[in-house]
Amino acid sequence: MPLRSAVPVVRLLSVCLLMLTLTACAAVFDHDPLNVQVAGIQPLPGEGLELRMAVKLRVQNPNDRALDYNGVALDLQINGRRLASGVSDARGSVPRFGETVLSVPVTISAFSAARQALGLAEHIGLDEVPYVLRGKLAGGVFGTQRFVEKGTLDLEGALPSPYRR
Repeated sequence: MPLRSAVPVVRLLSVCLLMLTLTACAAVFDHDPLNVQVAGIQPLPGEGLELRMAVKLRVQNPNDRALDYNGVALDLQINGRRLASGVSDARGSVPRFGETVLSVPVTISAFSAARQALGLAEHIGLDEVPYVLRGKLAGGVFGTQRFVEKGTLDLEGALPSPYRR
């Protein structure tokens, strides 16, 4: 008979443990998104038919805890087409309510550049071209932070067009 009285206690403890675990998970995932902007681009030596650049990202952490990272990945789309991608095994930390600048090498293949040129040729006279920068700061199972920056590139005056007056 003592085993039957222990079963409700075990169930109650299991439910309490489950509630504690869910509360802890909510605390881990409760954060504001990172603010990421391109701070600069520098050329790097490339191989053959590729163009390499170091993209400098300014990462701002609006949260109350520091963000430790151990890798960065980027993907850049322009006008709905993939242009460049890159990864870095950089390690560091973005302080709480602070910012840091990361450098990520990216590669543009000759084929990606040709697709972009053909795509822009289809839209002659277009003054703004949309871009999407997607990436992540790796931080383990629960610490990975993904980010997306969207905007437009203003081409007015950057490229001469015989169709503009």
